Amino acid sequence: MTRRAAALAALLVLAACSPGAQPAHSVPQPRPLTGTLGAASYSIEVPAHWNGTLFLYSHGYVAPGQANSALAAPGPDVSSWLLGHGYAIAGSSYSSTGWAIEDALRDQVALLDYFAAQVGRPRRTIAWGHSLGGIITAGLVQLYPDRFAAAVPMCGVVAGSVATWNQGLDGAYAFKTLVAPASALSVVRIADPLANLQLAGQLAAQAAATPAGQARLALAAALGDLPGWFDPASPEPAPGDYAGRAAAQRLWNSQVDFAYAFGARAEVEKRAGGNPSWNLGVDYRRLLQQSVDREEVAALYSSAGLDLDHDLALLNAGAVIRSDPAAVAYLQRNIVLDGKLRVPVLTLHTSGDGLVIPEQEAAYAATVGAAGAGALLRQAFVHRAGHCAFTEAETITAAQLIVDRLDRGNWDEAALQPAALNQRASALGPRYAIGPHGAGASPAFFTWTSAPFLRPFDANAQAPSQAATG
Repeated sequence: MTRRAAALAALLVLAACSPGAQPAHSVPQPRPLTGTLGAASYSIEVPAHWNGTLFLYSHGYVAPGQANSALAAPGPDVSSWLLGHGYAIAGSSYSSTGWAIEDALRDQVALLDYFAAQVGRPRRTIAWGHSLGGIITAGLVQLYPDRFAAAVPMCGVVAGSVATWNQGLDGAYAFKTLVAPASALSVVRIADPLANLQLAGQLAAQAAATPAGQARLALAAALGDLPGWFDPASPEPAPGDYAGRAAAQRLWNSQVDFAYAFGARAEVEKRAGGNPSWNLGVDYRRLLQQSVDREEVAALYSSAGLDLDHDLALLNAGAVIRSDPAAVAYLQRNIVLDGKLRVPVLTLHTSGDGLVIPEQEAAYAATVGAAGAGALLRQAFVHRAGHCAFTEAETITAAQLIVDRLDRGNWDEAALQPAALNQRASALGPRYAIGPHGAGASPAFFTWTSAPFLRPFDANAQAPSQAATG
């Protein structure tokens, strides 16, 4: 849901020259095109020897008020690699910031039309994007399958808008109910997002100071399936290191997730015209049983001398938050996925992502499988903490894989195995082996199966009929 930290830099100008003499030959340079289409800016780069394939990049969440520039690719080195191998790249800024899916879907298609008019119609177009750009990517190939040959949603919100904000509500609701039930904290219909977020941070800091508070914070985190790994520069805490894993979850909440749960939700509600999330009828006891963090919660509750069953009963008794039907319908349009793939899709996710949890991939795979399109979907996982914390080599490897799939007409299953992926990423060299903190990082593809998403909601689901109060 955040764009990658590195901004798109200028491409390295390659020229061979000597002092006082003209070069014997010049290296053809990519042709840049920039400008605006309506309220959205765009960036296009076309190599001199274009191979006819276009990568259309969808960037991630940009908070309202932040700079919103167009990105044609995930980063400068990825850009230069793609251009150097004959691929054209393009991307829109979108007409607005925040949960801008509606604008992004329209603006990216408008950019495709502009590209065709100014450069030429691509032989094939590959949609790809990070975070919010991942769900935009999946949405593009769902709504406009004839415009795309394939897609690569990376760290994407591929459980869909309704499911994602519902699951976010679960953690926020549990936090308020168990930690500060008498506080003025809002979990839906947020009037003052900045003050609300500040209050959430204060309450969390107070709770973290006691074993009982830590246990209850862990329960709230478990209902969102937060991973117990925060720092990609440190090893993942052992499965039985419950204190270490709970501490990592608290960092996810305080430094990342609370900004969305208690702040950015207000922007979504404004777009949608009301509250699009509900927990009416949700059984939190059942959700905890399915959570990847259930053993951690049980251990911390026992250590703190708390009654877990009591707190779960409390959560179930208070689960009366109702959605506004028109707001739910808005998120269904922007967007809920139906799984009816018509082009190959490769997803990429880190296992330690606490913002867009990797269980989102299970929701997407289940939806695709139910639609009978599983043969078109493959999913790859990287063993690393962080949201969209891929190395450039891992990102380029994903691009290579989807091109191979198109060239072959089928998936090369051997090439999709982690050992082959890591070998391929390593072969790109140290220039592309840059981790999320700017330090060198080895490729970390591994075999992993994500757990079920706790609050699935696909295009075939029906939102409960609810009054707009509560």
